[in-house]
Order: sequence, then C-alpha cells, then structure tokens
Amino acid sequence: MHQQGAQAYQQTAKIVESPRERESALLMKAAASLQKIKDEWPDSYDSLKPALVFNRKLWTIFMASVTKEDNPLPADVRQNIANIGLFIMNQTREMLLQPQPQKLDVLVRLNRQLAAGLRGN
Repeated sequence: MHQQGAQAYQQTAKIVESPRERESALLMKAAASLQKIKDEWPDSYDSLKPALVFNRKLWTIFMASVTKEDNPLPADVRQNIANIGLFIMNQTREMLLQPQPQKLDVLVRLNRQLAAGLRGN
C-alpha cells in the first residue's frame, strides 16, 4: 500500500510542478553534487567528472532555450543567462583540465542563484 501511495504522490507532483520548479530543482541537485565533491575532496575525485557533465548538460539546455526566438524572457535576461552559461562551460573545462576543489565554488553559487531566481526568490 505504501508503494502505491508514493507512486500516486510522484505522479501528482509531476503534474503540479512547473517547468521552472523542475529547472530550479535540477540546478539545486547539480549544486549539491558539486558542493559534496568539494567538501569531500580528494576522496570524491571519482564523482567529479559525472557531476560536471550533468551540470554542463543542464546549462547547455538553458543556453539552447534562451537563444530560441520564441523565448518569452526579455533580451537582456536571455543574454545574461547565455553569458553565464558560457562562463560555466569555460569553468567546467578548466576544472576537468586542472581539478581544484575551490574552482567548484563559483559553479555552486551560480547554480544556486539561478535556482533562486527561477523560484522567484
């Protein structure tokens, strides 16, 4: 019975969750993964590449979304998100080439800030 209740809740959550809430949750998930890697460095080194790849995929989707002509966001907001995305791509490449835990701080902070913005905070 408990399993059915959990499934019903998950299905309902999917229906009421807006795309912005989902994007915010994914950004927070990526930020949490990167923060955990920093906190547990160097033992977390094996988790670094998958976490960076997940974060990069997320930002690739955001960048593709804001460059679409039918995107309803104001042009300056779209440009800011695209610029942040390019910065994230560069930081990710740097982190993969020369891993240093303090380089994760900016990725975590930017993800959390955009997540907060998506939630309207």
